[in-house]
Order: sequence, then structure tokens, then C-alpha cells
Amino acid sequence: MAACSDEWVDFDFYGHQIVAHLAPEAVRARATNPVDGENVPVPHFGLVLTMDRWKALAERLESAGVDFVIPPTVRFAGQPGEQATMFFRDPAGNALEFKAMKDPAKLFAK
Repeated sequence: MAACSDEWVDFDFYGHQIVAHLAPEAVRARATNPVDGENVPVPHFGLVLTMDRWKALAERLESAGVDFVIPPTVRFAGQPGEQATMFFRDPAGNALEFKAMKDPAKLFAK
């Protein structure tokens, strides 16, 4: 975390900046898009991890009783874009996706 106040926080994201502001009046109705049989929350922020880190995080979050929007699962099994994924919301209600690719070179494969 680089800087913060009661209303916003700046995150140092590998030398880049992600800024999150509290804006409860701007929260839209929670929309979803269908993806491989799941209702994926939109918008969302996604972070790609190695499979080992993803599995460790999934176990830690499950042990902590996190309320998942989409619990840890494998999506697109047997396809070029096969991935492990999970979605949950941060305390402000923003949707977060953490994923790991079976083959990291196919992150954007169709």
C-alpha cells in the first residue's frame, strides 16, 4: 500500500498504481455475465497467480470462511483456456477474481 485515507487507498501494483475510492452512492446494481455455466460478476478486477499460489490462497480463504461469489473451481476443463478461478467481494463490495492457468501461455486463448 502506497498511501491512503479514510476515503481512498493507493496500491503499489508492481510499480503501477491502482486507486480504490469509497463511493457508495455510485455502486451500480450488481450485474453478471454467463461464463462456462457461472454468473461472473461485472465489473471485476482479476489477478493471475501461479497454480501453487492459487491453491494455497483458495485453501486459506476457504479455511477463513470467505463468502465466495463463485467458489474455487476449474473453468473450461480440457480446453485451451483451462483455469482455476474464484470470485469474492472486498469489504466495499467490489468483485475480485483470482485465477491460475493450467498453461499460463494461454491466458488469453479462445
